[in-house]
This record gives sequence, C-alpha cells and structure tokens, in this order.
Amino acid sequence: MTALPVQILLFLTVFILTTVLTLCGIQVFHILKELRESVKKANKILDDFGIISESVAKPVSGISGFLTGLKSGTEIINLLKGRKKE
Repeated sequence: MTALPVQILLFLTVFILTTVLTLCGIQVFHILKELRESVKKANKILDDFGIISESVAKPVSGISGFLTGLKSGTEIINLLKGRKKE
C-alpha cells in the first residue's frame, strides 16, 4: 500500500524535472539564437567601420604625398636661389 504514493511522488518528480529541463533547453536555444544575431550585427558594424576607415585613409595618404612633393619642390627652389646668389 505504501508503494503507490511513492510511485506517484516519483512520477510527479520526474514529470516536473522533465518539464523544467525542457523549458530551460528552449530558453537556451532562444538565447543562442539572439547571440547569433548580435554577433552578425557586430560583424556588420565592424565591416562598415573598415570600409569607412579605408575611405578616410586614401585621401589622407594622398594629401601626405602632395605635401611631401610640395616640400621637395620648395627645397629645390631654395637650392636654386642659393646658387643664384653666389
């Protein structure tokens, strides 16, 4: 007679634990899905940042080359002026 309440209690415990673990598994699945979407968004932001930094770097390097050429030109002019004075 005492075996019946123990079996019922055991069945309820197994049922409740199974339900809780199933719900936890579903929540973990949703969390991983959201994490995947967040990583995709972060990757897109980093890709966009790379494109923007490249587009900024090209004109800056062009200006640097122009200024280097201008400096060389002024040095040549100064050398020619120095020779004319002598």
